[in-house]
Amino acid sequence: MEREIRFESLLRSRQQLSFTYMFDSLRFETAYWYSDVDLFALEARLGERYMQSIYFHIMAFEANKLLSLCPHTVDFGPLAPYATAPFRRLWLQVAHSVWAQWRYENDLPFYQGPVLRAMPAPAAAAPVANVPGSVETLAFCGGGKDSLVAMKLLEKVDIPYATFVYSSSIYGTASHQHQLVDRLLQHCQPAKTHRKYIFDSFVDAPVLELYPEFGSRSITAAETPASIFGVLPVVLQHGYRYIALAHERSANTGNLMWDVTDEDVNHQWGKSFAAEQLLNSYIQTELISNFSYFSLLQPIYDVVIFNMLRGEDEAVKATHSCNIRKPWCGRCPKCAYVWLNYMAYLPTKLVDDIFGENLFDLPENTESFRQMLGLAKHTPFECIGQIPEAQLAFEICKRKGLTGEAMTLYQQHFLTLETAEILDRYLQVDAQASGIPQHYFDRILPELEVQATKARVAIDRLLDRADA
Repeated sequence: MEREIRFESLLRSRQQLSFTYMFDSLRFETAYWYSDVDLFALEARLGERYMQSIYFHIMAFEANKLLSLCPHTVDFGPLAPYATAPFRRLWLQVAHSVWAQWRYENDLPFYQGPVLRAMPAPAAAAPVANVPGSVETLAFCGGGKDSLVAMKLLEKVDIPYATFVYSSSIYGTASHQHQLVDRLLQHCQPAKTHRKYIFDSFVDAPVLELYPEFGSRSITAAETPASIFGVLPVVLQHGYRYIALAHERSANTGNLMWDVTDEDVNHQWGKSFAAEQLLNSYIQTELISNFSYFSLLQPIYDVVIFNMLRGEDEAVKATHSCNIRKPWCGRCPKCAYVWLNYMAYLPTKLVDDIFGENLFDLPENTESFRQMLGLAKHTPFECIGQIPEAQLAFEICKRKGLTGEAMTLYQQHFLTLETAEILDRYLQVDAQASGIPQHYFDRILPELEVQATKARVAIDRLLDRADA
């Protein structure tokens, strides 16, 4: 049987978009709700066809999660008139790069993705120039330490910003997710907060369990590309010129080199600088000419980012990063990694107040810590830093006198750790690979350099002491 994704319907009301897809005989729906977007008003101002193209892009990058069922073909159905040649190239590039991990996990090295039915649609009309609003920068806030550091960085260099917060049903109830982020925003100074609510029947479904004939072992979604297209109605409604994200430099490095295909399998490819350049170029050429998004933290690694949390104790207590059970499950690679680095660079009591247990001692975390330390085939498929960063955090925790099963593992394999080389590399600030606009970059880069210098001083002090 030929497996096909089919776009069934795209419906909209004033503040809601609803997308329906079919995969063979299975029906899935995704709904977006916007807190302060009037889609009817946007259609009146920009034209219904133009907005239909925006809706189609949002739908298409939500639909690519269905690639996790290994489709043979995609039929854009009634939305085919918006599937231009540039769009099709972009969609397939994202599918190939983001789903490298899925192909690896499912032992499908040579799966090239689905065939897109029908011929490409005629070239779209010229992109619009967005009307500037009172604030030009919209910062994504997911509630984690990266979001906190990015917002504080904007405040430190006096760049006004609003925030964009979205919840998804795959992470629990929307009210709980927004309440958690609101706790963090109380420690920041956004001019305004915009919200989006996503309700998704696919990722919540027991499709892998009930349909083993699809042969898929895992579900992957291109969350960052989908979120960039998903924010465009907010951008158009409120006149934002820039979207500021908080993706760190490690997002550019994959989890392993796959010898079968000779490719870098990168769980974080959607957050990488390469993805940023690709999506920016497309949106500017096809949709909004005076739009760009960039990562404030792209020039630095986590070693600097964690150290930038010093002195923000109350705000750190309000962070959350777990994708299993928010705010923290304490038993997944993301929790283990954040806990490890919080323990290394922040006061022990502060971290104990947040987590309430020693994650070094939990057997559920043993394999995650092994992977982080480079003792396994690849690093965890999560949004975390690189192996030397984890090794450095372990070494600092050892100097601070922290104990536990994972610390014993570290000491067995690393009798000594050459920290100088790690510090020289991971305290560097990369002034080249960044999409930060020049007039912002001239203010942000010096501050990042200052923070990297402060991090070196603090780490040298920790490494020179037997306890914290």
